[in-house]
Amino acid sequence: MTPSLERPPLQADERTALVGWLDLQRQILRRKCEGLSEADAHRSVLPTSPAMTMAGLVRHMRWTEHTWLEVLFLGGDETRNPSFDETVEDADWRADGIPLAQLLAEYEAQCARSNEIVAAASLDDVGCHSDYRSGGANLRWMLIHLVEETGRHAGHADIVRELLDGTKGYY
Repeated sequence: MTPSLERPPLQADERTALVGWLDLQRQILRRKCEGLSEADAHRSVLPTSPAMTMAGLVRHMRWTEHTWLEVLFLGGDETRNPSFDETVEDADWRADGIPLAQLLAEYEAQCARSNEIVAAASLDDVGCHSDYRSGGANLRWMLIHLVEETGRHAGHADIVRELLDGTKGYY
C-alpha cells in the first residue's frame, strides 16, 4: 500500500516548510507513475508535444533538480546535464528507451542529493554559477522556484495520467 502524502507542519520553520512542500510535490509526481506500463509511461497523449510523457516528465524533473542545485547553486559541471545541450531540442525530456523504473530511481537519487545540498547550506547562500543570471539567486529563491516547477509538472502528470488510463486524484 502506498503511504499517505503529508503536507509539512502548519507551524514549520522556513526550511522545513520549503523542503516539505517540495518533497510533497516530488512524491505526487512519483505516485502518478504507479502502475503504469512501460508503453503508457512513454506514450504521448498530446500530438503536438511528443516529449510530454510520464517518463519525459520524470526525466525533465530529475535534470531540473540537477540544474538548480548542482549546477547553478554549487557551480557544478553542466556538460553532463542534457538541459544545457543546445543541439537537441528538449534533450532533458527525451526518455526513449529508458525504463520508467530507471528514470524514477535516478529522480529519487537526484532528490536525495538535492536535499543534502539544501541541508548543508544557508537559505541566504547565493549560487556559484556566474555564467547564468539565475546562478545569482539565493537558495531560498531556488527552493521556491523548485516548489513551483515541481508542482506545475506534477499537475501536468495528473492530466497526462488521466488521459492515459482515466486515473484521477491529487493524492
